[in-house]
Formats: sequence, C-alpha cells, structure tokens
Amino acid sequence: MKIHLPDGTKASGDPVAEVLRASKTIAVVGLSPKPARPSYQVAEYLQRVGYRIIPVNPKEKEVLGERAYARLEDVPEKVDIVDIFRRTEEVGAVVESAIGIGAKAVWMQLGVEDGVAAEKARGRGLIVIEDACLLVEDRGRRGSFKL
Repeated sequence: MKIHLPDGTKASGDPVAEVLRASKTIAVVGLSPKPARPSYQVAEYLQRVGYRIIPVNPKEKEVLGERAYARLEDVPEKVDIVDIFRRTEEVGAVVESAIGIGAKAVWMQLGVEDGVAAEKARGRGLIVIEDACLLVEDRGRRGSFKL
C-alpha cells in the first residue's frame, strides 16, 4: 500500500483510518452487478457497514439498489472517496474526474498503481491510496472509529 498526502499535510496517527472516519460517500468506479466480482463484494461490504455507495458504470442502471451513473461527473452529490476498480491504464482519466468533482480521496484497489496520477491528485489536495483493498483496510480498522 502506498499513501500520498496532499502538500503541507502531516500524518498524525493512521492516515487511512482518518480518511475512512471522515468519509460517508464512496463512488465505486467500475462496480459490477455480478456478486462474484471483487468490486461487488467490496461495495456490498461498504454499504453494509454504513457507507453510502454510488455505482459508476456506464453499462448499468442500478447496482446494489443504488442508481448507477455513467461518469463521476454525472453524480449529483458530494463524493468523499473515489474507489477505482479499473485497469491501471484507465486510472489517469478517473483521477482527473475525481479532481474535477472535488472528491477528498482517491483509492486504487489491490494491484492498481499510477504514480503520475497519484502525484497529480496529491498536488490538487486529494489523499491518494494505491494498491490496497478498501474492504480489508476498513475491516481492519473498524473498531478504531465510528461512522
């Protein structure tokens, strides 16, 4: 896992726990409606523990009982974390969109890293977490904070 904090931000304690504690709404980019897919399993967990999830997938109308949107720019509400379930080569465009909508953080799932995109987001004030599973990290910290 790599954590990138915005310029001028100093980590006090556990920055991942701080992001999770401060977040309520998570846009899941690439959320699949198939229960066997990791994106579905992660989003279902996040929903179950109290986060508001927003599916972002141009091929879907609804996932997990939530209206799906084609693009981050189409989401009509504030997004705290943009959770990316896309290939590394697609991350840059998603990060641009996350910056554009004013998200607080970008989360790249296990196996996904893009140093250029991460640096750009960090430079624009976003917290970036690369190569980490949001479900695993939240579950491991669940006792240390409340939603």
